[in-house]
Amino acid sequence: MKKLLTVLIICSLLLTGCGVKPSAVPPASTTTGSAVTLKLSHDGPITHYYQTAGLKFADLVSQKTSGQVTVEVYPANSLAASRESVEGAQMGTIDMVLASTMVLSGFEKKIDVLNLPFLFTSREQAYKVLDGPIGDEMSKMLEAKKLVVLAWWENGFRNITNNKRPINTPADMKGLKIRVPESSIFIDTFTALGALPTPISFGELYSALQLGTVDAQENPLALIVTSKFNEVQKYCSLTEHIYSADPIIISKMVWDKLTADQQKAVKEAAVEVKDYERDLSKKSDDEYLKELMDSGVEVVQHPDLAAFQEAVKPIYGKYEGGDYGDLLSKILDAVK
Repeated sequence: MKKLLTVLIICSLLLTGCGVKPSAVPPASTTTGSAVTLKLSHDGPITHYYQTAGLKFADLVSQKTSGQVTVEVYPANSLAASRESVEGAQMGTIDMVLASTMVLSGFEKKIDVLNLPFLFTSREQAYKVLDGPIGDEMSKMLEAKKLVVLAWWENGFRNITNNKRPINTPADMKGLKIRVPESSIFIDTFTALGALPTPISFGELYSALQLGTVDAQENPLALIVTSKFNEVQKYCSLTEHIYSADPIIISKMVWDKLTADQQKAVKEAAVEVKDYERDLSKKSDDEYLKELMDSGVEVVQHPDLAAFQEAVKPIYGKYEGGDYGDLLSKILDAVK
């Protein structure tokens, strides 16, 4: 046994010396007796508030379980890319993930309704929906896909950057090649605005902008700055066209292996950190806007939002019926 342990230690040191990244390490949860280690994956850079909130969540879980449950936070898709992280959570090979609603819509298409343009015009509207019965309903949809929502965190409102011209109205979007996530609603939205939407993974976005594969992209200010898109973009328009909710999710397979007390502690910690994470998101907008302007990006602070809202109205007709209708009606009633 001692010889085997020695061999394992030597192998571990050799791998570390070769610079093996966290993504090369099997990300499944590990248990030793009553001790549990959970690995949390997210796609934000280490400077993003996802990491800050994730570490606070880890501390709180440790406190609530007297050190019995440890959470390790892996930024910048260092465990796996966003979609692969969600797939891993379904299979139990990824413990936890902060997953965007765009990615989740590939696993439960009704979730895509949250990405309708101008569905929410304030954070308070979004919180009313996500923290109430509608949010619970969507959480149950995801649990049926082996994904347990612990709390609805956020990525905030999305804005457009580009290299061609200032964007004040939808007319300025005509012919603009813009990167979008792999979501039918995002594609429909920017098609309606006259742009040329191009799905590209987030990890490839910086180089796509740098090489001119696309002219534009859209993301919350925090991701624009922490991902350094301002280095390869000239203009930013504060359209706030889509609110991005990013729930913190645990694999159902991993969840079911936790004791009732551990489940209670992990759930409570995620809910308690929710307000902290949302507050970080809100406060960061002003800070990142200033940083964006200081870096030389020309910012359109007051685009014609009424014109944008009018241009995307036809999209709602497509999603009001069928599988989306009931859920969308509930959301629209809630935000009246």
